[in-house]
Amino acid sequence: MAGQSSAVVARTGNNPFLRAVAALSTLAGWCSSAMIVAAVAITCQMIFVRFVLNGSTVWQTEAVIYLVIAATLVGLPYVQRLRGHVNVDLIPLSLAPRPRFALAMLTSVLSIVIVSIMLWYGFEYWHFAWDRGWRSDTVWGVRLWIPYLSIPIGFGLLLLQLIADLVAVLTGTDKPFGLE
Repeated sequence: MAGQSSAVVARTGNNPFLRAVAALSTLAGWCSSAMIVAAVAITCQMIFVRFVLNGSTVWQTEAVIYLVIAATLVGLPYVQRLRGHVNVDLIPLSLAPRPRFALAMLTSVLSIVIVSIMLWYGFEYWHFAWDRGWRSDTVWGVRLWIPYLSIPIGFGLLLLQLIADLVAVLTGTDKPFGLE
């Protein structure tokens, strides 16, 4: 992170694929933010109902849990686009350009493989809940395919962003690890 500003964003250049993926990742970030704001608003409403009106809450706790989990999963591609994850760059910084490029390819391909596996099993889990008509065991009885849908959407968009990052490095639009 030496010499880098804190607002390093994956470069897109004039590549339409990279720009489209960046737009999708940004939209996912806005959706994730909206879910967090909704979760906070619902929490405030729940506190008001419980402690001011002395009423019971039925759906609020479950909705907040699902919203925060969905916000985390749907926000994954935006964080990847901004390179906002924890970044230990001691090894890439110490490498010459060619080995740094090779390391970037290795880590990108491994990330794509791991996220693809997560997407596969996440989709399978979501589809199982949808096909079987699973509902939560609460009074609200939410159809579980709805909150579970954030698993394949989040990992699918993250996979797309990882592929875009790989394409950006392969085409020279971006540098390996964003390092000049």
